[in-house]
Amino acid sequence: MLVGELAAATGVSTRVLRYYEEQGLLCPERSSTDYRLYPPDAVQTVRQIRGLLDAGFSTVQIRALLPCARGDAPEIELCPQVAALMRETLQRMDSAAARLDEQRTRVRALLD
Repeated sequence: MLVGELAAATGVSTRVLRYYEEQGLLCPERSSTDYRLYPPDAVQTVRQIRGLLDAGFSTVQIRALLPCARGDAPEIELCPQVAALMRETLQRMDSAAARLDEQRTRVRALLD
């Protein structure tokens, strides 16, 4: 499948697909004319990447999570390293949410 076909199948721009390739998330082969050739399962891989990005993971973290991803949603097969990575991400999100709650409280106090 060519990059344009993968873009059409996933709704992700070709530019973003090339970025995923730069980040090591997609590994297309090259044709004799140097076109990117993606395997059929690349559609599911892109859906997994999007799902993990939506969950708040960075592309560096996703590179570690993808080998454990199953299905489009995706589901993650937990091993100790992956569980630790996910806990670390959740802790970072909790800290960011707490800071945001504190800022919201301060803005409300200024309005009162």
